[in-house]
Amino acid sequence: MASLPRILAGAAALFRDEEGRVLIVEPNYRPGWALPGGTVESDHGESPREAARRETLEEIGLDVELGALLAVDWVPGPGRPPIVAYVYDGGVLSKARLKAIRLQEDELLSWRTVSRADIPAHLPGALGRRVLASLDALEARTGPVELESGRPPATGPG
Repeated sequence: MASLPRILAGAAALFRDEEGRVLIVEPNYRPGWALPGGTVESDHGESPREAARRETLEEIGLDVELGALLAVDWVPGPGRPPIVAYVYDGGVLSKARLKAIRLQEDELLSWRTVSRADIPAHLPGALGRRVLASLDALEARTGPVELESGRPPATGPG
């Protein structure tokens, strides 16, 4: 087993408010913003869906049964194994549910909702592309999208 390739896995939930804005959180351990989510604890038998739900409860204090898988993104990176990132539909949060958010202060500074147009400014690179592709899949009801660094993979003839 030690000689097998290693990959990391992360899972997140995509929540929207009643106006369609996306809920993002501001971590205190790195610059920028993210979706509620985190590492899949696969060594403990956790699935990506379970991880997204657990991380949502830990980070923003909401226990939400997640909807459909929206995207799977393969993200290689320098100095670390590749990450497979899963994005699940968290649904629409009412104003009352948004007011019920309680941040995990050990890891998060704040939260906000952002419009689709503002996603690239708050979630640059692969993460922003992943969120936009997830929103597209949700709107088109096409099922999950396969991504590589937030973009559809290059495909050749069958």
